[in-house]
Amino acid sequence: MIAPRKVKFEAKKKRNENYEFRTYLKGNAEEKELDEQFHRLHNELFAGYDCSRCRNCCKMYNGSIPETDLEQDARHMGLTKEQFLEKYLGEDDGENGYQTKNIPCDFLGADGNCQLGDCRPDSCKKYPYTDQPDRWSSLYSVLDVIEVCPVAFEIYERLKKEYGWRYRR
Repeated sequence: MIAPRKVKFEAKKKRNENYEFRTYLKGNAEEKELDEQFHRLHNELFAGYDCSRCRNCCKMYNGSIPETDLEQDARHMGLTKEQFLEKYLGEDDGENGYQTKNIPCDFLGADGNCQLGDCRPDSCKKYPYTDQPDRWSSLYSVLDVIEVCPVAFEIYERLKKEYGWRYRR
């Protein structure tokens, strides 16, 4: 598997190739089968992967905390809701939530774990979304994810092999 520090660089080198493969999948992959392939590869690769040794997603994005999680997250951090908002979160993101003030995410601990623990938002728990349904419809977003997550990068590379697809410049 590619090293976390190299994934963005290697994915950018393959950007044209990956866009062409995305186009190939749109025209040739069966939606349900593609979801099954993503899900299988996701489970296989994440079974032996320690995300806390990478955390590119936390390093490259703001966190996004839903309004409904504020009370629980504040309690987890030993703060009132108001203190939590003031210390960690910026303006309302317009989608019933708040963005963390900083990149890397304000909740990324020095040990690579999220300070919110099991309270972290679903969007963080589900990242890189490669086991979520309807991958066929969201293949553009997959192209962004493979520039961040080594596992997603590897999934895409394995899919190319499974489809017997070769890049023709």
